Amino acid sequence: MTFKAEYIWIDGTEPTAKLRSKTKIMADGAELPNWGFDGSSTNQAKGHASDRVLKPVFTCPDPIRGGDDVLVLCEVLNTDMTPHETNTRAALVELEERFASQEPIFGIEQEYTFFEGDRPLGFPVGGFPAAQGGYYCGVGADEIFGRDVVEAHLENCLKAGLGISGINAEVMPGQWEFQVGPLAPLEVSDQLWIARWLLYRTAEDFKVSATLDPKPVKGDWNGAGAHTNFSTKAMREGYAPIITACESLGEGSKPLDHVKNYGAGIDDRLTGLHETAPWDEYKYGVSDRGASVRIPWQVEVEQKGYIEDRRPNANVDPYVVTRLLVDTCCTALEKAGQV
Repeated sequence: MTFKAEYIWIDGTEPTAKLRSKTKIMADGAELPNWGFDGSSTNQAKGHASDRVLKPVFTCPDPIRGGDDVLVLCEVLNTDMTPHETNTRAALVELEERFASQEPIFGIEQEYTFFEGDRPLGFPVGGFPAAQGGYYCGVGADEIFGRDVVEAHLENCLKAGLGISGINAEVMPGQWEFQVGPLAPLEVSDQLWIARWLLYRTAEDFKVSATLDPKPVKGDWNGAGAHTNFSTKAMREGYAPIITACESLGEGSKPLDHVKNYGAGIDDRLTGLHETAPWDEYKYGVSDRGASVRIPWQVEVEQKGYIEDRRPNANVDPYVVTRLLVDTCCTALEKAGQV
């Protein structure tokens, strides 16, 4: 007997990496091996030396094929077994180990937009729908588009055992969100990449596509982000560490250091409008969705909890955004003696 293993990896496409996958037939009971692929076809090698290595790092049930079949998320390695330059996961592994005692956890809100052909799902041919406003968390066929795909994706994620914590319709027609977490940095990042793959794969069966474009429709329409909720053990126990974390994200070059790594096209989305702060400014505030970093109102009331970095784009690399937040905030908390 055999089972199918779908090997999934992140390619070298710029400015935004794409997901790739291929199937390996495995004998029952066999361990998942390293595997190879043609890096010259994924922007990860030159043709004269094109072999690259797939190293399994996260496995879950395959909810689409079912049975004993599995999804296998992989890191990309060079043939000497060193991390490939496009492998952003390896750096997070090292950092998570360094700050493990602070127990950082994340919840990431992944927004995305369905397209049917060259227009967002729900947009009339040759025109625009009614202005945004009623679509957010809406109900009814006149305001909601793609719910069947969203429900199928949610079910697939749950069958895969992913830490999905919710879904909702977003501000623009055809725009939705799912949330992953709260989980540790590597867990939330691995599971978000698998959830993205399942989103694309599920949408295939409905003959629509999903995009993480941060500004899929220009003009007076909300962009798509990946709002990133973050806390450490100290932040979950007191308010002073929350302020320290917020302040650390605004120090020196930190705002631009983060923003330039928060996804391609970020200046199109972070304009200061549509519930964003300008990309080149930094501020934090309680219950302020126009801030770079929001402290939820209940966190101020309870004097403990988490913060929400509202700047990351929908197309952000979760390995990068979690690494940057852990590095900046945990370093600051360590220096302040708030660990």
